[in-house]
Amino acid sequence: MIESLLDTHTTIWFFQDDPRLSPSAKSLIEDPANRKLISIATCWEIAIKVGLGKLNLGEPTRSYLERAISGTNFEMLPISLEHATAVEGLPQHHKDPFDRLLIAQAIVEGIPIVGADQAFDDYPIRRLW
Repeated sequence: MIESLLDTHTTIWFFQDDPRLSPSAKSLIEDPANRKLISIATCWEIAIKVGLGKLNLGEPTRSYLERAISGTNFEMLPISLEHATAVEGLPQHHKDPFDRLLIAQAIVEGIPIVGADQAFDDYPIRRLW
């Protein structure tokens, strides 16, 4: 069993069956034996992208995410005080605040991130792709 945290793009690409999702990432996500976590930060980032017109889900973000997540065995990862404050000590390799929070969550939880962003490799986490 592999426990992992899905990056925002990975989550969107999986839900939309996007060909940009690597075959190995798709296989890892589809394996029911693996534990897949989606951060509340990912839900927040998706809602912001929809609100800015950068992403069209065809329905309100909440109903889209509820429907998409209910069809999976994904678990939601809340944002704890430890996660939020761990961002403070991260080097500035990555500037995106959502990705920095995901990195902090992966470090605190001791789990890899499933994502295409090679900037994650500059941090003490394992990136699966």
